[in-house]
Amino acid sequence: MARKRKGRDISGWLVVDKPAGITSTSVVNKVRWALQAKKAGHAGTLDPDATGVLAVALGEATKTVPYVTDALKAYVFEVRFGTATNTDDAEGEVINTSTSRPTDEQIKEALAGFVGDIMQVPPKFSAVKVDGQRAYKLARDGEDITLSARPLWVEELLLTDRPDADRVLLEMTCGKGGYVRSIARDLGDALGCFGHVTWLRRVWSGPFDAEDGLSLEQIDALAHDPALDAHILPLELGLSELSELRCTPEGAAKLRNGNPGMVYPGDAEYGDECWASLDGQAVAVGIYKAGELHPHRVFVAPGAAQ
Repeated sequence: MARKRKGRDISGWLVVDKPAGITSTSVVNKVRWALQAKKAGHAGTLDPDATGVLAVALGEATKTVPYVTDALKAYVFEVRFGTATNTDDAEGEVINTSTSRPTDEQIKEALAGFVGDIMQVPPKFSAVKVDGQRAYKLARDGEDITLSARPLWVEELLLTDRPDADRVLLEMTCGKGGYVRSIARDLGDALGCFGHVTWLRRVWSGPFDAEDGLSLEQIDALAHDPALDAHILPLELGLSELSELRCTPEGAAKLRNGNPGMVYPGDAEYGDECWASLDGQAVAVGIYKAGELHPHRVFVAPGAAQ
């Protein structure tokens, strides 16, 4: 018999303004401990040196993580020209240098090539798997690895400031799987001057904003205190990218048992992925077909045994 996981059955989202110097997994563990939660996860890894919004899903909200991960995200970051590193950030070893520096107009022209559907090669020091192993582990062992380019949607990439000839501040809005470090590396290569990220911050991710996030100091101060629960946001926020369809109590009962259930007409079209609600609370996610939702992700009713 599997061991029953200890902790509280709480569901929702806690937004953290992650500081530099800690992994995303460590932040999740801190939140789980502070809330004494049975289950927690996050919607999109941030590098240890990155800061900004890290949305931590609790309980049933972990079932909505893919929808937040797939949503658009925005980053602000600084690129330093003239130096390439093996990690594509300031923590790595210098592997190339250049005395060339681009003009603002050259930067803006180059940025246009990184907007829309692009192909991006992840940094060698990343969590991408190569033959079942993390790329960063292989890179640390000195292995020469080649990573394949991956598609990325970049909604916007703007030059926001130029403090001096060596540095430029950029703002990017992109889809799932984007590496800011790769943008800095590839931009430096395109400009013929090399480049790497010196710092980056995720300002928003899907429906969650960094400015609404708690600091780790605040979480520590409220640990094991019911006051921390007041900062938990509804799990339904994780479904904001999908259309909502209301259902009847009878339909909700069928959906929660994994069966198709009746939903009221809404703005969804046949074949759309939607979520069904009863009294504003999520019941299931599924495919809409002729007045019914065919569920593939079901949420436990509030207060029900889990």
